Amino acid sequence: MRAVVVTAFGGPEVVRVVETELPEPAARQVRIKVAAAALNPVDAGVRAGVFGGAGKQLGLGWDVAGTVDAVGAAGGWSVGDEVVALHYGVVEPLGTHAEYVVVDTDAVARAPRSVDVVAAATLPLNALTAVQALDLLELTSGQSLLVTGAAGAVGGFAVQLAAHRGVSVTALAREGDAELVRSLGASSFTAGAVEPGSVDAVLDAAVLGERALAWVRDGGAFAGVIPKAAPAPVRGVRVGAVEVSADGPRLAELGALVDQGVLTLRVAETYALDEAPKAHARLAEGGVRGRLVLIP
Repeated sequence: MRAVVVTAFGGPEVVRVVETELPEPAARQVRIKVAAAALNPVDAGVRAGVFGGAGKQLGLGWDVAGTVDAVGAAGGWSVGDEVVALHYGVVEPLGTHAEYVVVDTDAVARAPRSVDVVAAATLPLNALTAVQALDLLELTSGQSLLVTGAAGAVGGFAVQLAAHRGVSVTALAREGDAELVRSLGASSFTAGAVEPGSVDAVLDAAVLGERALAWVRDGGAFAGVIPKAAPAPVRGVRVGAVEVSADGPRLAELGALVDQGVLTLRVAETYALDEAPKAHARLAEGGVRGRLVLIP
């Protein structure tokens, strides 16, 4: 099968499409025939060597939407099931940017039925990151949340999920994204002017760190999106950072919210699998609203 990998670190030019053996599912695993797989900033990080793994073949891709193709012992899924999954791994030899991928059964969920497979591929990584970050904040209806990077993939899901829970959301984004983030459920918008200590919590999808922490009230909460990179706590603020984990049941809940119209899935552009280097180059340019998606 074909798979997208890197064997050396660098820019988009190091991304390669190679022929490799078809992976086989072990017990409590399934093999998915990939129909679509989103490209995320974490893939650029793997490509650039942020997570290590020098001298190895590293597969790219965390998100997948497709069809169950083979099932290991005690798999719990059936061949032909239409699914989405998060394939967690920054130094694995194969990822979801391939014709087939093997994942653990507890990472898999039924694909949302109201969207096509390309849109479904944008759900797992970013929506799970957003909901798990919101879990850290422990907000209740009526409290206030500021989401930085609110027009991005994680930030956009966070705005929608928090608003659905009755949280009052202020979206921090570029001026040109004001209409977008309001459509996602933000009750207010800012391009950068925020009063210190003015919100109950911040979800820092733009990785502003200490600057964003200053906007949280005394005793509030802060959640970052890069593990072990959150600023030091001050003024009694609870500080944490999400390290996303695969969670099939939670992913199924998010898929149901897609079907209910609560979550909007955004596709920016699609590329054939062989065009993976081109997709990486587009991601590196910045300014992408929605996700780039590879189609084998």
